[in-house]
Amino acid sequence: MRIDKYLWCVRYYKTRTLATIACKKGHIRINNDIVKPSREVYAQDKIEIRLNQIKYQITVNDLPESRVGAKLVDIYRIDHTPKEQFEAQELLKYAKDYYREKGVGRPTKKDRRDIDEFKDEASDD
Repeated sequence: MRIDKYLWCVRYYKTRTLATIACKKGHIRINNDIVKPSREVYAQDKIEIRLNQIKYQITVNDLPESRVGAKLVDIYRIDHTPKEQFEAQELLKYAKDYYREKGVGRPTKKDRRDIDEFKDEASDD
């Protein structure tokens, strides 16, 4: 089975197209080799997937016939992803909590207060 189809079947990507794009960008490795989307996957292959700033490490148990339900995914793979990867992702969420990109909507009430306070300090000088 092709690697892009396997990743779609075990629900790492929502579409095969997204899995193909990830392979072309070099986000997928089989046995530490960067692979093309057409690379065949076999049982006991070790796959590393970089997705959403997490490096998933899985081992292929078996190959599914087609896309499987979320409850059946563990039959076809063993997940070896370290817990630290997920903890780092949680910390990133907290770091981005107070960041607003420039040009995204109107200022909030807090932003307006900060701007007014800054203007008052500048006019006092």
